[in-house]
This record gives sequence, structure tokens and C-alpha cells, in this order.
Amino acid sequence: MVGRRMRRWRTAQTHTVLPLRVTHVSNTISCWYCDLKISVLNEPLFRFGQRHARFLRVWFSVGTGFGLTALVGVTMMLLWEFAGALHLYHENAKLDGILTDYLFGFSPWVSSLRMSLLDAGYLLISTLISVSVHEFGHAIAAASEGLEIQYVAVFVALLFPGALVAFNNGLLQALPRVKALHIYCAGVWHNAMCSAVCGLAMFSLPLILFPLYIHGDSPMVLDVSYGSPLSGYLSPGDIILSLDEIHIHNPQEWMGMASVIDKQTGQQNSHFSKDFKSFITQKGRKGYCVPGSLVEESKKILWDKNQSVCPDDLVPFTTISCSDAIVFDGDDKNDERRKSVHCLTAMDIIKLRKCGDGWVTTVTNGTSCACSEDEFCLTLAQMPSLNWVEITYLRPNNPECLQLEGMFETSDFQDSKCGGTFVFIGDFISMVNSVSLTAYRPRWASNFGAYIPSVLEKILSCTFHVSLTLALLNSLPVYALDGEFILEATLCYFTFLSPRKRRIVLQVHLLGGTIISIFAVLRIFCFSFSANGRLINS
Repeated sequence: MVGRRMRRWRTAQTHTVLPLRVTHVSNTISCWYCDLKISVLNEPLFRFGQRHARFLRVWFSVGTGFGLTALVGVTMMLLWEFAGALHLYHENAKLDGILTDYLFGFSPWVSSLRMSLLDAGYLLISTLISVSVHEFGHAIAAASEGLEIQYVAVFVALLFPGALVAFNNGLLQALPRVKALHIYCAGVWHNAMCSAVCGLAMFSLPLILFPLYIHGDSPMVLDVSYGSPLSGYLSPGDIILSLDEIHIHNPQEWMGMASVIDKQTGQQNSHFSKDFKSFITQKGRKGYCVPGSLVEESKKILWDKNQSVCPDDLVPFTTISCSDAIVFDGDDKNDERRKSVHCLTAMDIIKLRKCGDGWVTTVTNGTSCACSEDEFCLTLAQMPSLNWVEITYLRPNNPECLQLEGMFETSDFQDSKCGGTFVFIGDFISMVNSVSLTAYRPRWASNFGAYIPSVLEKILSCTFHVSLTLALLNSLPVYALDGEFILEATLCYFTFLSPRKRRIVLQVHLLGGTIISIFAVLRIFCFSFSANGRLINS
């Protein structure tokens, strides 16, 4: 995460409240440090701060209260993390998640180690916005107090980028401590307000875009990744209507349904033996009421290493019994097992009435025997860890197709050229992650502008997290961060301490905070790296 620091510039120049009138850009380069100093904004920022000084002083007074609260809060969080590392208490996973995602900048994108080039672009834009808001907060606070700005700079120290605002140290030391605190806390305060504005904008975005986009009706496909199992079925502009006949309104429900279906499959797979020597028909399977005549006409199955193999493009189905579980031993009941498996066409089967207890909604009124006497409840004879999911979609190539959106529950819609229903068999979690969806759909037939709401959402979301991370990170009592200067100015109010004791207390807190922060970052990084390593190996 981009760091920042505030430089208190020592100079022998005459004390003046006017900003430096330097309009050029300079830089410093060394083997471990380089920066770009910008002073062209000195005069405009100073004039703005002086013109609105009365309002800004009230504004930054509130920010000072927030900055002091943040300093205490993140210090407690840091101590909590350190105590957890020493196993002094039972660790709280939720609090550890806050520390990982916000305090030390390990966002979900970064910690997953799977950041795409587009995500890196969003992160760069949000970082530029957050750092600019932070530094301009310091600059405007200083200008409102009549303090000159030496320059604003962006730098790279070793491999870590950052930014700073340089002030005249003599004038800064001459200010009353409360005014100095206004300046020190201004960056943290502005980052917090930036996060609040982004959060409010995300909440209000559906209302703002209402004249141009439909929100929360059905998610639209933005992109299907290369190699996705749905690349031949879905394309950009298609509308996802339902999963297993459950209407989907937005990408969050799409991911939520994926989690529910995957959980059901995991519970179902627990009934299978690891060596596949037994075959179990139990509750929790998705079935279809297949007429007996169709079962009798089903193709004969082939057997390879005790597993069913259907010819051509047919799929093996097996019978769901009314009882909770029927076990056929692979060695003793092989004939009965073969009779229970039928090779059928999947697209013909999914048009039939549903049975079984594995559907997300209750379609069988508590019993798996929902079929008539001349029908059999058949389910996919699938292997463990594979999902069977019906996906209904709409392909609005022209305005006439949009009128069919409310017909997704009828069988006529499945044969329509404007969309249909297909079955996915495989790893459903990987499949849903290979498709990019948006909750916004243009009100016009063309897909022009379809990406705009998604881009706005991602920039706002990323800026929210990055700005909040900068606010918390700079509140830490660590060398070269805002927390150092906030703590130093705050200790001046403890008049019972001599200047020498205040310096000792300051150095002890800064040294301890820096060491614990480095330790916490390394611990969280190692934990995230090992977790991703386990996921890759699994």
C-alpha cells in the first residue's frame, strides 16, 4: 500500500505567511530515494485556505477529534494483534480480517494473489485519488492557519512509493499545538471523509443511474473469460434469469446461489465412499419425473471399471427411491445397480417436472415421491464434487426478446431463439468466477455503455477501501507517518512531564509501534501466502 509522510522543512528563510512563488518542478534522485517536488499549487492552495479559513478551522477541529480517536483505536488494534501472536488470548477471526483488509492494506484482491491487469488499474486510480485527498488535506489545513507550503512531492524510497507535504519547520513549531494538530490530523480526516463519500455514492448509484440503467432486475453478462466452460453458451449482453428456477436479481445472488448449491453438493458427496465401491441413492438429489416409456426406450449403458459410460451424447441417470437411502453393494448387487442406470438426453429431461429433495426451493412438499405412478424420479448419476445446475438466460438481440423475460418459467421459452435453459455439470464455484456480471442493464437495446456502471462501482469500492486503509495506516504510532506527529503534539498537553521525559515516552511508543507493525505485517503476509499455497495445492 502506498505510504506517505509529512516533512517539516527546516530553513533559514525569513518567516512569512505567503506561499513560495515557485512554479517549477524539481526532483531528487539517489540510489535508494527519488522524488518529484511540485510547488506550482502553493499559491492557489494558500488563497483557498485563507478565503475559507473560518469554515476550514471548524472542519479541521472535528478532524482533530477523529484523528486522536483513530490513533487510540489503531493502537489498541495493534496491541490486540500482538497479543494474539503471543497466544495471550483466543484469536478473533473477524477482528483479524479487519486488520488484514484495512489496517495493513491487504485487500482481498492483493491477498488472493490473483489480481488482473484491470484490477491493478482500478487500484492505481483509487490510490492516486486517496493519496491526493490525503495530501491536499494537509496542505489546505496549513493554508487555513497561514502556514506556508514548501512543496508537495511524490517519492519512492527503496521500493515503496509515497507522498508528502513539506512545511516551514520554524513556522510550524511557532503555531499553537491545537493548530498543529489540525494540520497533522487533516490527512487522516480527509481519507475518512473520502471513504464516507465513496460509500454514500455506491449506495446512491442505482438512483443516480436510474434514468439510463435498470438495476437489480436480472444480472447482465459483461464478459466470459477465455477457457470458461460457459464460453459457448453465454456471451456479453446476455441476461441471467435463474439458477435451478430461482430468479437471480444481481451478481451477489448469483454468488450466493453458487455457495448454497456447492454446499448441498458437498453434503451429498459425503454419502459416497471414496473408492466408489458402493452406490447410494439418497435424499438431497435433484430429480426429474421421467415417463416409464422413455425409461424403457433408454439406451443400454456400458461399464468401465465399475462406472457407467453412456454412448454418444447421452447422460447417465439413476432412480431416486422413496426411502431415505438404498445401498447397492458394488460386488453383490451389480445386476440391480446396472438396471438402475439409464442413458438419456439431458435437454429432454430438464423440460420435465422436478422431484427430489436437492432443489433449492421445495418442489416436492417434503417427499421425493412427487411423480405419478407411471413415472420414475431420475437423477444424474454424477460423480462426487460435480454440480448439476440449470441456467436460464435471455439473449436480447432485439427489443422483441425483452418481452420474453417474464416467461422464463414456461417450457415455450426454452425453445425460443432469444434464450433458453442449459445444464452445467462440473465445478460450479469455478464456473461462476469465470463470468463477469453486472446488476445494471442499459434501457436501450444496444450494449453501448454497459460497462460504465461496473467501472464506477469498482472505482468507488476500491477507493473506499484504499482511502480507509490510508486513514488507519497513517494513524499508527510509527516513524515517518502522521501518527508520529499526532502523538508528539498530543504529548505536549501532558504538562506534568518534562520535555526530556516527553521525548523518551515518544521514542518508546514510536519504536514499539514500528516493531509491532512490522511484525504484524510479516505475520499477516505469511499467513495469507500459506493460505493461498494450500488452496493451490488442493
